Amino acid sequence: MSRQGFERELQRLQDGVLALGSMVEGALLESVEVLKRRDLEGARRIIAGDRAINERRFAIEADCLAVIATQQPAARDLRMLAAVLEVVTELERIGDYAKGISRIALMMGQEPPLKPLIDIPRMAEKACSMLRAALDAFVRRDVALARAIPSEDSEVDALYDQVYRELLTYILADPRNTDRATRLLWAAHNLERAADRVTNICERVVFTVTGEMNELDVKDELVP
Repeated sequence: MSRQGFERELQRLQDGVLALGSMVEGALLESVEVLKRRDLEGARRIIAGDRAINERRFAIEADCLAVIATQQPAARDLRMLAAVLEVVTELERIGDYAKGISRIALMMGQEPPLKPLIDIPRMAEKACSMLRAALDAFVRRDVALARAIPSEDSEVDALYDQVYRELLTYILADPRNTDRATRLLWAAHNLERAADRVTNICERVVFTVTGEMNELDVKDELVP
């Protein structure tokens, strides 16, 4: 295969990653919406749709491995292909968090809401904003952007802490609220983990361009 043909294959893989990212972002945002609306049918639809996310991930992996096996890519190209494999794995796991939130919606059913959902949707919006930026950095090979995005994870963590404290007050006020509060906390935890996965994508972008694999998790820097 000529260099031009190889570049076309890389572009096709990159386009596949972006398409998968769009699917995952949509699932994550929609999972929080069905949780808010108590939309049980919507929750079932997201859970069923996770199969398509998994299939897209495996198809991209197969194409990527075929390119590696047949083209003997140079070091930087090989890092790019390795990044594709890593990024689609992270995206598929974020999709699993959307599926998890949808399952929580089914568990809650039509029970009266414990509280209006305010901070959990904010967490979803922030995590998805980070995801879009991380994929943009991936496409543009933008190391500066990739290094900057993980600092935004602190906003997701702050929202998670706020959700935790608020739900704890409901439990302390009336232990009968424990189950409903715990389910909402699970949903918030899924979103917090989704943002952590975005940080992993950013680390892979930096490695692809520079060959250096460094942790970008600013939370580690805060530990004395």
